Amino acid sequence: MCTRYISPEQREIEAFWRIDRRSNRRKDWQNLLTVFPLSLASFIRRADEVDYARELVVGQWGMIPPWSKSNVPTTARGTRLSTVNARVEGMEKAPTYKNAWARGKRCIIPATSFDEPNWETGKNVWWRFRRADGAPWGLAGLWDTWTDKETGEVWDSYTMLMLNADGHPLMGRMHKPDPTLPPDQQDKRSAVPIEAHDFDRWLTCTVDEAKEMLKVPPLELFDAGPVEA
Repeated sequence: MCTRYISPEQREIEAFWRIDRRSNRRKDWQNLLTVFPLSLASFIRRADEVDYARELVVGQWGMIPPWSKSNVPTTARGTRLSTVNARVEGMEKAPTYKNAWARGKRCIIPATSFDEPNWETGKNVWWRFRRADGAPWGLAGLWDTWTDKETGEVWDSYTMLMLNADGHPLMGRMHKPDPTLPPDQQDKRSAVPIEAHDFDRWLTCTVDEAKEMLKVPPLELFDAGPVEA
């Protein structure tokens, strides 16, 4: 699962995705390039009531469940909940994600690169994943809106979709292996890139069509290796 990535600068996002409008430049947004869980960062969604228009907004990385009492995601019992990643195979039934998925609240997460841990040496070595063609990633995500009942403040938040990558020649090497499970049942995970020709389709298509677009990226798409100290 991905827990950190690097976002392009705003001008790069606007130029690459051809976006001219923003909707919610938050006062507490610091335009951080390295994004961690619960950071505020940019994502792209379909603009309301405008066909094929892309909207650049700022939201929290870590989807806020509808029952949460604060912007920090929690279970119904108040226990901290990790919502920066959503397993594709379970999102249709997961309480946090199912409504956003069913209502077509899909987004694109711009990323210059993202990091994953590699344990092949017996210790954690962070690897960085860029696109081999030099373009930024447009990673598949879901977004939703949550309102603080005490203050009335409205929060946009998002999650990054993750697909099973067991057996993938690159992504299957990431994360600490579970010695109690066979290689084909490790539940290794990969982010899901949306290619440039599919950006608008991802944001506007039907749920069934969107599901067909969720595929583990081919090896040749990656420029990957250990993060230099």
